Amino acid sequence: MTAGGRSLRGWATGPTAALVLPVLLAGVDAFLVGKDGTWWELLLSSVAVAALLLRRRFPVLTLLLTLPGAYVEYIWIAPMTAVYSVAAHRASVRTTTVCATLFALVEYFHWPLDAAMFEVDRDTALNAIESAMLAAGPAALGLLARTRRELAERIVQLTEGQQRESRLLAERVLGAERARLAREMHDVVSHQVSLISIQAGALQVSTADPVAKDTARTIRELSVRTLEELRQMVGVLRAAGARRDEPLAPQPRLADLPRLIEGSGLPVTASLLPDGRHWPEAVERAAYRTVQEALTNIRKHAPGAEVSVRLAARGTRLLVEVRNGPPAPGAASALPDHLPGGGHGLVGLRERAQLLGGSLSADPAPDGGFTVRAVLPAAGD
Repeated sequence: MTAGGRSLRGWATGPTAALVLPVLLAGVDAFLVGKDGTWWELLLSSVAVAALLLRRRFPVLTLLLTLPGAYVEYIWIAPMTAVYSVAAHRASVRTTTVCATLFALVEYFHWPLDAAMFEVDRDTALNAIESAMLAAGPAALGLLARTRRELAERIVQLTEGQQRESRLLAERVLGAERARLAREMHDVVSHQVSLISIQAGALQVSTADPVAKDTARTIRELSVRTLEELRQMVGVLRAAGARRDEPLAPQPRLADLPRLIEGSGLPVTASLLPDGRHWPEAVERAAYRTVQEALTNIRKHAPGAEVSVRLAARGTRLLVEVRNGPPAPGAASALPDHLPGGGHGLVGLRERAQLLGGSLSADPAPDGGFTVRAVLPAAGD
């Protein structure tokens, strides 16, 4: 299609065409009906046609300007378009009802008045029904168009609101996970730095070498200073997610996984790493949190499902995989109607894995189950 054809098609479906085309149709209708009429009848019809250009900003005024032309001539398109505009652009249903009733009365009691209009017979009833339908049809279409537009706007607002809430929730989850990482770093590093300080202090007391004594004193002073600065930097994050009087607790490791699996209450088949290999503490904590979150989600969303937990070493990388099948028949009906969740805990786990240089995926399985898989590299890998 040529550029001119595309331009013509765009104009035909644009807002200008929607404004002008009804005016042109009403003009053709007025010309065919009033071509043999008097000049003042033609003038009133022309005013009715021209008034349609104002129908979006002043729909009620437009209808009032079309009624004289509809009263003296049998023009339909102009007043029907005006009734549609009132219904589509005015928020009050009462105003739409009044305007549609005015048009129906003008259409029924048409000029010139005839005594037959007041007789009770079949023709009078048919004329009344015709007048009512001519007014009710465009009014109903206008109300439908307005309702559709309002629903579309509402859907857009709801979609934007849900997207904004999801984004804020994801950011909050990431912030909470980073705060937990900071607290864990505080617990672990402060413990190790404290041990360094104690060892340096012991060396300072026990050695007789002046150089070693000065070095031990320097190490101890730097350790104390580092510990104070660490507590100042991480203290705010720790206080945001934990009580100030909460004692430091040992952080979970791979050795704690059997107890976690046993306490989950799920039928779990576990294949864990053999004892003897040590992984960085951050990697072990990330593996533990991954299994913990996966088991929690299974309890929520797949009760009674068969579960397998597998940990394997792939060179310098630790593979953590938690699979579950579909929920047991009838088990889902026993769940509460509103279960918290939505996969946002996995967002924090994915952030944790990425901070370690690894990855985490969570995908549905063909049998209706779910698979959570994390690959966690050792430090420096």
